[in-house]
Amino acid sequence: MARADVAARDLLARYGIDEPPIVPEHLAEKLGVVVVRQEMKGDVSGMLLRREEQRVIGVNESHGSQRQRFTVAHELGHLLLHRGRPLILDTQIRVNLRDTVSSMATDREEIEANRFAAALLAPESMVRREVRKVQFETVDDLVAQLANRFDVSRTAMNYRLLNLGVISDPI
Repeated sequence: MARADVAARDLLARYGIDEPPIVPEHLAEKLGVVVVRQEMKGDVSGMLLRREEQRVIGVNESHGSQRQRFTVAHELGHLLLHRGRPLILDTQIRVNLRDTVSSMATDREEIEANRFAAALLAPESMVRREVRKVQFETVDDLVAQLANRFDVSRTAMNYRLLNLGVISDPI
């Protein structure tokens, strides 16, 4: 199991979360992270700011709710898995930005943060349990029902099911 999967599983276990949908903002709060929704320029989805003991996740308020949830989960992944990149302003702050480059997952840290977010929002054990419970006729129907249950996009759930080997072909 990958480091990102273990970190997501351990975070959920630490707070006794075993039913979807996962609310990443609640986990952020438990970790002492402030989540701020604000207008962001360009293609930036979110950012993580760290300064000593202060941690803030900024989320682009113009994005849809499911994308905002993924962004918060992604930034929590950076917080738990990565040191961050230094940004010099008036004081030294470490920052991670989520934008179209990170969503394409070409950087190791971005790939890992995306994997963490997927494992946090749609944990493998919960997904497999829900697959056994739900009644469906087509893969498209399965994806739609699970996306609704986990409050993620159909595209995100499709990828999650593919990556877990639950389905073999994308819809």
